[in-house]
Amino acid sequence: MVKPAQQLAPLDQKLLRDLWRMKGQGLAIALVVALGVLMLVMMDGLFNSLTETKRAYYERYRLAHVFVPLVRAPKSVLEDIQTLPGISAVEGRVAGGALIDLPEVSVPIHSQAISIADSGSLKLNDLYLTDGRQLDSTHEDEILLLNSFAQAHNLAPGDSLKATMNGARRTFKIVGLAQSPEFLYSAPRGEMMPDDARFSVIWMSEKALAAAFDLEGAFNEVLVALARDADSIAVQKQLDTILNHYGGLGAHPQKDHASDVFVQQEIDGLEISGKTVPPVFLAVAAFLLNIVISRMIEAEREQIGLLKAFGYTSYEIGGHYFKFIMVIAILGAVLGCFFGVLAGRAMVDTYLLFFKFPFLVFEIDPRAFILAFVISILAASAGGLWVLRKVFVLTPAIAMRPQAPADYSKAVNFSGWMKKVFDQPTRMVLRRLIRQPMRTLLAVIGIATGMSLSVAMIGVMGGFDKAMDTSFNIIDRSDVTVTLVEPLADKTLYELAQLPGVIQVEGFRQVSATFRNGVYSHRGAVTGFIHQPQLNQPIDKNYQGIYMRDDGLVIAQALANKLHLQPGDKLTIEVREGRRPVLELPVVGIAETLMGSPVFLQIDQLNRVLKEPGRVNGAYLRIDQNHSEQIYQTLKDKPGVAGVSLKEQARIAFQKMMDSGAGAMRYVMALMAGIITFGIVYNSARIAFAERARDLGSLRVIGFSRGEAAYVLLAELALVVLLALPLGCLMGLQMAQGIAQGFSTDLYQIPATVGPDSYGIAMVAVLSAAIISGWLVKKDIDKIDIVAALKTRE
Repeated sequence: MVKPAQQLAPLDQKLLRDLWRMKGQGLAIALVVALGVLMLVMMDGLFNSLTETKRAYYERYRLAHVFVPLVRAPKSVLEDIQTLPGISAVEGRVAGGALIDLPEVSVPIHSQAISIADSGSLKLNDLYLTDGRQLDSTHEDEILLLNSFAQAHNLAPGDSLKATMNGARRTFKIVGLAQSPEFLYSAPRGEMMPDDARFSVIWMSEKALAAAFDLEGAFNEVLVALARDADSIAVQKQLDTILNHYGGLGAHPQKDHASDVFVQQEIDGLEISGKTVPPVFLAVAAFLLNIVISRMIEAEREQIGLLKAFGYTSYEIGGHYFKFIMVIAILGAVLGCFFGVLAGRAMVDTYLLFFKFPFLVFEIDPRAFILAFVISILAASAGGLWVLRKVFVLTPAIAMRPQAPADYSKAVNFSGWMKKVFDQPTRMVLRRLIRQPMRTLLAVIGIATGMSLSVAMIGVMGGFDKAMDTSFNIIDRSDVTVTLVEPLADKTLYELAQLPGVIQVEGFRQVSATFRNGVYSHRGAVTGFIHQPQLNQPIDKNYQGIYMRDDGLVIAQALANKLHLQPGDKLTIEVREGRRPVLELPVVGIAETLMGSPVFLQIDQLNRVLKEPGRVNGAYLRIDQNHSEQIYQTLKDKPGVAGVSLKEQARIAFQKMMDSGAGAMRYVMALMAGIITFGIVYNSARIAFAERARDLGSLRVIGFSRGEAAYVLLAELALVVLLALPLGCLMGLQMAQGIAQGFSTDLYQIPATVGPDSYGIAMVAVLSAAIISGWLVKKDIDKIDIVAALKTRE
């Protein structure tokens, strides 16, 4: 049971009075702590929830540990694979491409067709049925459809669907909707960004799909589950040895599967943000506490001396001020944990839409709460303990003696013309700022730190818009991207150019490969363009076009770092298609690319080293929109077309991706940056008022009006704010670059777009905070108790 106030120890009663007297400042600092804790709890919770959900989903639905695409192998090979050491389960399946034809959609939609054993059960990559029923193997026209695609087009069990497979158009009946751990991330062919409306998966009976692709009694993809403690690399090498005879395209582990790569990047981004962002907020809180406690001790040095004279030890008095710090820190931690849970639960819904998990529950490791409290207390302690040493060095005699007046004989003397230019209140403001430079500097740094957060977040938000503009207005200048089922002769480009309404055609070739440099490796693709592509021009970080070289490879800086490559080094390329040659090509250039981790080579040279001259597997088209429907219909009827992508649809998908998942976090951080900026400015105003209360009371006694007395304080705040603006701009530029790097992934780079608008908006935010804070402090100035303020300290 809590003791009544009169039964509390004297120092605890003083603590309650101090907390109430400084409730505005204390709450402002507690909110800064709370924001840091909120980010820590929310991001830690999201990271743990996504990680655990992914693990449970993969495990429950038995996602394969190793994937091996190939051309064709008899089912008897599966028995040989099953005997390999380290393998617990193996399954062969038929997989192929399909083009879905929806009446309301003008362009063909790429789909992946996958077989289900006629028994209806799957050893690996099992399905989560969201609606309808399982397949009946006796009805070859029945299919299961990817749930996200069905919802995007309002398809349901019982509906029919037309699709072209291996050049033949068929009509299927949808009997169920499903989700799969294999397709948490689903991007249209030839694109990196997911789009539920433009990518689908069709599951159908093995017998029907094998017949469609002439693979009766055979398979073209192997799924492998590893035994516990199996050596994944050794198993992959054995699989390649066996399946090379059947056109194996190279085994790759689960972590290199396109869906898992994307999901893991988002999870890793949350982990990095959770480790880097909260410390910024907590460091600001520690800085503010340092200032508050320092000035509090200075203001109460006589009280400290009196307490020591009455027998209180330095440890007891230091403990009193430390309790003050702890109350603020614990209050901030409690608020942060509470609102962190609420924010995390709200963000879960966003991630549930973004990823295709059948379930996702926001769960926080209890250690996150403990960590939040520990970090909050440590940050607060760091801000106050260094100052509390002053308590121990003060002796009663010295503390109770008024401080010796400062020597301002060498300070700036406001005389002569200065008296004519500045009135008396203004000279008082300037004298205080000049005569106490360290105090002024700390106030300027505090406000500049808050402003830098706003500048950085506005710059990062602008960076997302810049990334959109760069991707779809500078890099991609085409209207349509056509991808082909397989590399075809470049006469295909002439056929496309002859279509009515096609203005310009530009071919490209992309070859799947594994890059190796010693022990370092990366699974990606070599992209071949003409020397100076126009419809899709890769650019570097300076927005200069990357020239395609025919004397060697130009690779992304991120990939060069990963593979430890320098210009002039040789890169081993294991091609994963066709005859699967192994190439050794020199690296002649390294570019700071904005999208992905590409490897470029001039297209004719790429075909030359592959010994397949004049081949393309895709084309960019610029078209007359008046003929678009006719062009799309013609492309639908071409059997060699694997997919058609419209730039406008890709733009919408990119925007959706950036506004979902980790990308949505930038809005949360921008809001918090605004709150912390206001908190710092308001706290600075409150500290200044607490220090000047007696001086302002003196001014009122000698005849200053309320407005004139307020001017002395508020003008000082205004000058500090104005001095902080340029420093805040400079600090914001540096901070924006770090935060933008945290949001960037291997799929896209977010530039730190800090410009005049970023500085202007941040300045307006700081000035608005200063005006509101000044107005709130002005109300307290008007209520000053002149008698109490003028009481002597003897």
